[in-house]
Amino acid sequence: MDLFDLNGNEAKAKPLAERMRANNLNDFIGQKHIVAEGSLLRRAISLDRLGSCIFWGPPGTGKTTLANIIAQTTHGEFIKLNAVQSGVADVKKAVEQARDALKMYGKRTYLMLDECHRFNKTQSDSLLPAIEQGTIIFIGSTTENPYASMTPAIVSRCRVFEFKRLSFEDIRGAIVKALADKKRGLGEYSAVVDDDALDHIARVAGGDLRTAYNALELAVLTTPPQTDGSIAVKLADAEQSIQRKAMAYNEDAFYDYLSAFCKSLRGSDANAALYYAMRLIEGGCDPMIVARRLVIHSCEDVGMSDPNALVVATSAMYALEKTGYPEGIIPLTSAIIYVCEAPKSNSVVRALDAAKRDATQVRDDEGVPAYLRDNTFGDKETKAQSYKYKYPHDFAGGYVEQQYLPDSLRDKIYYVPSDYGFEKTVKQWRRDKGKLK
Repeated sequence: MDLFDLNGNEAKAKPLAERMRANNLNDFIGQKHIVAEGSLLRRAISLDRLGSCIFWGPPGTGKTTLANIIAQTTHGEFIKLNAVQSGVADVKKAVEQARDALKMYGKRTYLMLDECHRFNKTQSDSLLPAIEQGTIIFIGSTTENPYASMTPAIVSRCRVFEFKRLSFEDIRGAIVKALADKKRGLGEYSAVVDDDALDHIARVAGGDLRTAYNALELAVLTTPPQTDGSIAVKLADAEQSIQRKAMAYNEDAFYDYLSAFCKSLRGSDANAALYYAMRLIEGGCDPMIVARRLVIHSCEDVGMSDPNALVVATSAMYALEKTGYPEGIIPLTSAIIYVCEAPKSNSVVRALDAAKRDATQVRDDEGVPAYLRDNTFGDKETKAQSYKYKYPHDFAGGYVEQQYLPDSLRDKIYYVPSDYGFEKTVKQWRRDKGKLK
C-alpha cells in the first residue's frame, strides 16, 4: 500500500475505463473468437506458453487489457513500452534485462509494445534478434494493419490476432456493470440511467468500450443530483456526453433504411441512395456505417466492371475518418454517386463463393503442381521439377499457357467476366490469349 495515498485517491482519479479493466480472462469482454474456452490463445495463456504475437484491432476493443491479463498470468518478467515514446536504447535495455532474467533465473520476459506500428525499421531491427532467439516474447498492440504498417520480418515471426469491434450487447452489459460496481465503477453515486440513455451510449460507441465508459462517466459526474441525492441520467444527458444525438427512428427503421440504401446502390439509383444515406446520417447514424457499406458494395455490386469504384469508396471513407462530420459527407456523397452510376457486376462475389466452396470441400491430395512449388529447401526431385515452370515474361505478351490449379481442379473457372464496363476489356484479353471458354 502507498503510505502517501491511504485513501486511494490515485486509484479514484483514474478514468472509469482504466478502473474497470478486466483482471482475468473470465471477466474479459468480447473477442470470443480468440479467447473462448479451449481456444489456442486461451490455452497458451493459461499454460504460460504464449509465443510472440500482435494484437490488431480498433481502439477500445481490449488489446491492452488482454496484454495486462497476460502480464498478471505469466510467471515470467513483463516489460511495457510505447513505440511513440521509446527508442532503440529502450529496446536494447529491455532485451538486456530479458537476457539476464533468462540466464540467472530461467524466466522468460514478455515485452508489451503499444502502438507497435509506429516502430521504424531501425527500432524493429534492434528487436528482431531477441525475438528470433527467444530471448523475449513480443506482444505488439496496434490499431493499424500490421501486414501493411510493420516491418515484415517482425510480423512473420508473430501470430496476428485480429480484434473485432465489441457488440452492442457486450458494451451495454459492461456499462450496466460499471454503474453497479461500488469499488471500481460508479456505484457510489447511486446513479439511475434510463434504458434509452444506456442504449444510446452503447450503440453510438461504435464497438469502442473505452468511448462508452468515458461517456457514461461524464454523464454521471456532470448530471446534478436530485433532492434525495440520487443522479438520474436521461437520454438528453447521454446525447451530450457522447456528443451525438439519438437516432430519430427505432432499430427496425434503422435496418430498413440501411437495407434500402444498399439496394439503391445495387439498383444504380443515385437519388434514392443519397436520400437514404442522408436519412440515416441526419437521423443519428454514424456516417462511417454508411461509408463501410459503400466500400463493400463497390466490390460486391460493381467489382471488376469498374475497379476504380473501390478506390473512390475507400478514399471517401478515409476522408470521412480524417475530416469528420460534416465536411467528410461531401466526399462520401461523391463516392455514393460514383458507385451508383458505375456499371454493375457481381462476378467477384460469384468467383469468391465458388473458390471458397472448392477450397473447403474438394480433396487436394496431390497438392500444388510440382513446378509451382517453392524449391528453396526442396529435394533433388523437387528442384528438377521446378525447371519445368514457364516464366511468363519470357514469352510474347507476358503470357504462356500453363496449368496452375491442381489436377483435380484443372478445368475449374471461378471468375467469369460480364459484358459490362472494364470486364468487356478483360473478356477481350482472355479471348486474345485463347483462355475464354
